[in-house]
Amino acid sequence: MGKKDKKKGKGAEKTASKTEKKVTQKLKKEMAARGEEDIDALIAKFVEEDKAKTAVTEELVPPPSKRTSFTLTAHPDKDQLIFFGGEYFNGSKTFLYNDLFFYTMKQNRWLKVCSPGGPTPRAAHQAVAVSQGGGQLWIFGGEFTSQSQSQFHHFKDLWVFHFNTKKWEKIGAVGGPSARSGHRMVAVKKQIIVFGGFNDNTREYKYFNDVYAFNLETYKWNKLDVAGNAPCPRSACTMVPLSDGRVLIYGGYSKEKVKKDADKGITHTDMYFLSPDKHDTTGLKWKWQSVKQAGVKPSPRCGFSLAVTTGDKAVLFGGVYDEVDDEEELEGVFYNDMHLLDLMKPTWHPVTVSGKKELGIEKKRRRKKKDGEEAENEDDADDDDDEEEVEEKMENMKVEDGEKVISDDGVFTVTVGPSPSGVGSGNKNPGTEAGNVDVFLPPPRINAGMVVKKGILYLYGGMFEDGDKQLTLNDFYSLDLNKLEEWNTIIPLDPADMEWFESDSEDDEEDDMDEEEDDDEDEGEDESDNGDKNMDVD
Repeated sequence: MGKKDKKKGKGAEKTASKTEKKVTQKLKKEMAARGEEDIDALIAKFVEEDKAKTAVTEELVPPPSKRTSFTLTAHPDKDQLIFFGGEYFNGSKTFLYNDLFFYTMKQNRWLKVCSPGGPTPRAAHQAVAVSQGGGQLWIFGGEFTSQSQSQFHHFKDLWVFHFNTKKWEKIGAVGGPSARSGHRMVAVKKQIIVFGGFNDNTREYKYFNDVYAFNLETYKWNKLDVAGNAPCPRSACTMVPLSDGRVLIYGGYSKEKVKKDADKGITHTDMYFLSPDKHDTTGLKWKWQSVKQAGVKPSPRCGFSLAVTTGDKAVLFGGVYDEVDDEEELEGVFYNDMHLLDLMKPTWHPVTVSGKKELGIEKKRRRKKKDGEEAENEDDADDDDDEEEVEEKMENMKVEDGEKVISDDGVFTVTVGPSPSGVGSGNKNPGTEAGNVDVFLPPPRINAGMVVKKGILYLYGGMFEDGDKQLTLNDFYSLDLNKLEEWNTIIPLDPADMEWFESDSEDDEEDDMDEEEDDDEDEGEDESDNGDKNMDVD
């Protein structure tokens, strides 16, 4: 029986292998018929073209083009932001990038650095910057998509860009994470920690919840030995390092099979701490701990951006959640609200941008003499001064009655309070509702780049859906977190610059749908669309 079972197992393996080869060959024939190259050949071509470059070049350039799923990283030692990679889809074709930009805030200028021998174009990768070795930018993983989005390639390569030499180095360390995108990565002391992600080869998909650490001194990968109940496998979560050495994981997205050709998308809202074992000297033993969240939590969503600021706090912006309408069609609800997360507690507060105030005008008006008349007596004038002083103190004190809270750690000052009504629509302006002030907010979006540098929050690009159109953005904003008065527009959104072309495949699908007589046969289609739509959430 044992031998028969063994032979049977090998036979099943061979059958699966033959089936996969047939599917691959069929796909290649279909691509050849469309005039599209095999994805491995495309990547090899990029590598060969890059080999032809021999010199490092630096050039002041216009801002990066429209894109999503890139990385925007704060320089560890300079007043700069580092922008790498990303993708752009215009409805007909997908474009991937591997360009590297340095944005200097004071001069508002973009420097493009072209260095030979770097990573191939990719999106949904991860990046961290560290000060050691003269300053380094580390890149891991990501994905490459063919122009028609019919082929996907996931990377498992690790790269470092050295700031002092302006050169890329590919790290050949073995034993690292498998090929993936949509994962998360942070630097903790002398290690880079990688968690989660997914891999999709168009025939099957897999989500991960494993944890790996790369030692920045020994240049070695280790799979961490993590005790406790782990988060379920997911991608597109947020991963934040704390000052005490712990790491916080929040949210994310995954899919699961509900029937043969139907998937169900799951938006996660749970939170975990990944804590190092205090008694372990190797740095390889950690523990998962489920976290109970306090405060006014954001509504369920994925594809949001989260940036860490000082005092173990972080700011969340945007995201999307798929709702089912009356006709059981999926509709993405996009958000542009902000939330503050106190990482240590952890506690959520909605954040309101107040609008710029003209300080002192009201005081001057109240103290101004009317038609040359003097104040009735000195006491009235003193009462006015005392009243104004009390009002000023009330504005700056911490009130814990649920109406208003001022959180001030000396660097990061933020006005927070209960969630304003209507924020769940994703298109409401929290500032407008809270204070009846017409406050500008960046439009809703997902997969944007967001980072904090010296108390200023920067938000770049991303994607927004308008019906069936997926519009990619390249607008750019900043917000002073010490004041929270107004968003500064660095690059405005230009609606005239948006483009969307209906692909031939979409037209064919519409024709097929018109010819269908029995919609019940496509019962599982909505559930499958939920997964496909959110696969773009990185």
